[in-house]
Amino acid sequence: MKKKKVLVTVTNYSKYCGEGKKILEDGGCEIIENRKGRPLSADELKTIIGEVDGVVAGVDTWNDEIFSHAPNLKAIARFGVGVDNIDLQGAKRHGIVVCNSPGINSSAVAEQTIALMLSLVRAVPRLNSSIRKGEWQRPMFHEMRSRTVGLLGFGAIARNVAVRLRGFSPRVIAYDKYPDVERAKSLGVEMVSLEQIFELSDIISIHLPATEETHHLICRGNIKKMKDGVLIVNTARGNIVNENDLAEALQNGKIGGMGTDVFETEPVDLKSQLFRFDNYIATPHVSAETFENCEETSIVTARAVMDVFTGKEPENRLI
Repeated sequence: MKKKKVLVTVTNYSKYCGEGKKILEDGGCEIIENRKGRPLSADELKTIIGEVDGVVAGVDTWNDEIFSHAPNLKAIARFGVGVDNIDLQGAKRHGIVVCNSPGINSSAVAEQTIALMLSLVRAVPRLNSSIRKGEWQRPMFHEMRSRTVGLLGFGAIARNVAVRLRGFSPRVIAYDKYPDVERAKSLGVEMVSLEQIFELSDIISIHLPATEETHHLICRGNIKKMKDGVLIVNTARGNIVNENDLAEALQNGKIGGMGTDVFETEPVDLKSQLFRFDNYIATPHVSAETFENCEETSIVTARAVMDVFTGKEPENRLI
């Protein structure tokens, strides 16, 4: 029997995803790995997708243009939760099953969120840089127990953030389109309106999906509603923040600092005006890059692809 070909577009698959790779290889699959160290472009995908039967997908873009070059493609298993990079209806038209991996990366992303939050509150990167220049700055800070943290979205990651914030004792409020009031109460979180998040929060942490509704939600108009000096953390999706409006607000001091792991365009353009600000803390979309998350997600995605190949109903099927 001819081997099924599985394209893996996440990076370092052999290095960190041995369990998932073994499942595919034991299932008789030939694995094609992304060796670029970054998401693959449309042109790169077109050159290799022609004989591919399944995909373990990172954040590359999957749309009708790509699907039309992939006559054998039967399954896409997203190595993560968000599927805004996959045209679900296009996949359905081409008879492609799409699955994701909800919940697995929640702990990893929550830890990165807290790391960025504390780095902003205590100006860690700026002070690290200044002391290396022989400076001895003595700024004053607010303690977390005096702050109000607003969670934009209250899914699995935001709930994990709320758990980790307990040790710092801030007031925690949250907005979600479909609020889980009982779960919030159990975590000591108060569910509020979107407007209240903007108006009451000293720190806003973004945990929303990328949709038409959330596109550029953090924009000039909504920034005006926020407290002066508000801190913002984004470990969700880059296009939720209008980066031009963010730069303007950092320049005039309305926003006191931004910590982000995601960007409107990835990889980032270092010529962006945002990199002029020492209170703009950026990491290269690494929130989910933990040994634990990679191993667990590799297993879930490999099983999903194999289920489609063998005629079983895969877990976490979206289309």
